Amino acid sequence: MSAAHGPRPPRGFASDNASGIHPEALDAIAAVNDGHADSYGEDATTASMAECFREHLGPAARAFPVFNGTGANVGAITALTRPHHAVICAAGAHLDVDECGAPERIAGVKLLTVATPDGKLTPKRLDDGIDWHRVGDEHASQPRVLSISNSTELGTVYNAAEVAALAGFAHERDLLLHVDGARICNAAAALDTSLAAVTTDAGVDVLSFGGTKNGLLGAEAVVFLREGIGEDFAFVRKQTTQLASKMRFISAQLEALLSDDLWRRSASHANEMARALGGAVDGIEGIKLAQPVEANGVFLELPPEQVKALEFTETGERAFHVWDARRSIVRLMCSWDTTAEDVEAFAERLGTTIDK
Repeated sequence: MSAAHGPRPPRGFASDNASGIHPEALDAIAAVNDGHADSYGEDATTASMAECFREHLGPAARAFPVFNGTGANVGAITALTRPHHAVICAAGAHLDVDECGAPERIAGVKLLTVATPDGKLTPKRLDDGIDWHRVGDEHASQPRVLSISNSTELGTVYNAAEVAALAGFAHERDLLLHVDGARICNAAAALDTSLAAVTTDAGVDVLSFGGTKNGLLGAEAVVFLREGIGEDFAFVRKQTTQLASKMRFISAQLEALLSDDLWRRSASHANEMARALGGAVDGIEGIKLAQPVEANGVFLELPPEQVKALEFTETGERAFHVWDARRSIVRLMCSWDTTAEDVEAFAERLGTTIDK
């Protein structure tokens, strides 16, 4: 609804993918939409983008733009493994449940999952959850990569010390540490630290850097953080169908995100709105936070009748995602464009529905 016809209806919280493109990302696209430029990344904008990643993640960082998060994850895993290898991840990780078997089909690896109550792996959980006695056994897939999500699928955040502990654990066992960073900006913003502090400086080997969930249009990157790995990734990216012909339009967005602190401004706002949303609904009788609010996700245990009554907004937009129907847990994601009015409207609607 336009301003001329009254206030905008409150938006839902179904996903941070549902939000629009940040105006600064659109401006970046428009700025490079002038004349011709060499294709497939042989352009000045992509070179400048690569330098931005080195400034943020260290001089060894090599960034390869790709179209989406699944492509970033699968491409990274493909570059690090052979078909007899296995990737360890948390049960419920995006690699495990939200990529339609792409790691298994395209990378050809086995996933070894470890149960967690909060989406986070720890050295102890890995010790208890993986049969390390089978390392070297030719009858078993061999662990090669430890993959974590930061922030996690449950909205929790690994701090730098936790990432470093996992990096040490992995490297002692000749494993590589991969971070699914679809929301790495939200994690770093939540910790009020740099992107390097929770990646390069903590011992991460490869990062799937997310931009789409932080206001970009189909712009992600695979970033190798140290020498000696991913040397042939240019070929892997092409084979996994993630090489963009007009790459300057992806690179321009990534450069914009890493410039003028846009990544932090957008992620911090989304996180702030999630904290406000969690605080607004946590005091409502019958409502329980299923996880602490640490980044831009809010997980609520709602009575089943409230899930049905509230799942869509008054305009038909999905209000939230049903995360675990068996436990009646829903997920609400805040974005760079979520407003305090959106938060207040949902909390008011929830309270009114509960009162009924």
